[in-house]
Amino acid sequence: MRAAAALAWLAVLAAGAAQASAQGNFRITYNVDRTGPTHVQLIGEVFNDASIDVLDVYVSAEALDASGKRLAQGITWVGPIRARSNASFAARVPAVRGTTGFKVTVNSFQYGLGRGESP
Repeated sequence: MRAAAALAWLAVLAAGAAQASAQGNFRITYNVDRTGPTHVQLIGEVFNDASIDVLDVYVSAEALDASGKRLAQGITWVGPIRARSNASFAARVPAVRGTTGFKVTVNSFQYGLGRGESP
């Protein structure tokens, strides 16, 4: 079963860590790790707050202009995330003139058949 979860956070380039309130069962934190002439690298973590494992987690990172328009996008595979755990990611986004921030979302995932836990 495939599902999509929309998680949206905006961080300006000059900001250090970015974190927003949880949506669904995921939270994402990230930092702008480095910028170069051709790309920007975002390093972060995806937190799975659900009581079930998730598999094949993909993260989408978008470069945005001041009005929120997407200028560039990078997608990276995060992997599986155990229930109530987290996994690291590194996403590369093409460097584009006019970028003022980023939006990072969980693009897709699958529910696993891992351990079941009661709240």
